[in-house]
Amino acid sequence: MYINTDTIFSMTQANQNFSQVARTADAKGEAVVFKNNKPKYLVVDMENSDFMFDLTDDEKIDVVAKRILKKYLPAFKELAK
Repeated sequence: MYINTDTIFSMTQANQNFSQVARTADAKGEAVVFKNNKPKYLVVDMENSDFMFDLTDDEKIDVVAKRILKKYLPAFKELAK
């Protein structure tokens, strides 16, 4: 996923002025909130965005893999012993 630098906000900025984040998402289609200098949250204009369809196959696999790992982490840890 490519991030437009005009749509980046820190967590502090987002907390103090979420309306600015929302206006950016309205104007640009999305806004990215960084936490600890890493992209953490994506604010998407759901009415005007095809975000889920813009993911590459690798990104879709990453989303599913992260979901499975989170759900079954204790089982994976037990198997790793």
